[in-house]
Amino acid sequence: MKVTVVGAGAVGASCAEYIAMKNFCAEVVLVDIKEGFAEGKAMDLMQTASLNGFDTQITGTTGDYSKTAGSDVAVITSGIPRKPGMTREELIGINAGIVKEVTANLVKHSPDVIIIVVSNPMDTMAYLVHKTSGLPKNRIIGMGGALDSARFKYRLAEALEAPISDVDGMVIAAHSDTGMLPLLSKATRNGVPVTEFLNEEKQNYVIEETKVGGATLTKLLGTSAWYAPGAAVSVMVQAILCDHKKMIPCSLMLDGEYGQQDICLGVPAIIGRNGVEEIVEISLTDAEKEKFATAAQAVREVNGDLKF
Repeated sequence: MKVTVVGAGAVGASCAEYIAMKNFCAEVVLVDIKEGFAEGKAMDLMQTASLNGFDTQITGTTGDYSKTAGSDVAVITSGIPRKPGMTREELIGINAGIVKEVTANLVKHSPDVIIIVVSNPMDTMAYLVHKTSGLPKNRIIGMGGALDSARFKYRLAEALEAPISDVDGMVIAAHSDTGMLPLLSKATRNGVPVTEFLNEEKQNYVIEETKVGGATLTKLLGTSAWYAPGAAVSVMVQAILCDHKKMIPCSLMLDGEYGQQDICLGVPAIIGRNGVEEIVEISLTDAEKEKFATAAQAVREVNGDLKF
């Protein structure tokens, strides 16, 4: 089994590292436009193979997509962050151009590929891949919900003063500070609702800290996070290639589910060898339904800046 990761920066390299260390696929190909960068990252990672006990082959290439041929899964991390003075429309225009070109190259060489979108704005970039790739919707998945849910569980465990293995919870809706919807109503500690342990103040703390999880790290690091995004992608790739049929929140094209159409939003789904095996519709409170709809409207406004 073969996986391609486009973008050999911190997030892409972390994706490759975690996938290789789990030892479930034969080959990982790193692709980047910077001369020698992907090759260097691949070589560095391969020099950890004997130390970390994996046999996955990691190779790198500077823009030669023929080396990605036959990929089962491809991960798109490429794009630029928003810079001072840059409008949202400019950011979307630049990243949309990158994602469209990358997608076309991937599909050309791997027509049966399943694509995982990490590039931001993630829900909008996943929507773009749907509109331009020609792939069936079960083979295009946005990563956001898996990462956001991990950050939610981290904050829950912190507030509960509990081991994280005790905690379960998920985040749906949009992969943004304002559009994220942590489902506190369904979060548990060993099957017991967390609302039985946490007062309202702590509940609100967990929700708000989860929603700004990415921004908090960017402020501390001076750049976007990479360990948790890489780990989130590796879980999704493994669920696909090993046919785990895990339920993972991710950004998917909706066709009536949750009252939405023609939009990519975070919802729980069963992920297996066919990519999206099933979108799971769970019951939401009236307040959660309202927040989900508000997040959808915000994503539609961003999608409106796309030029196909």
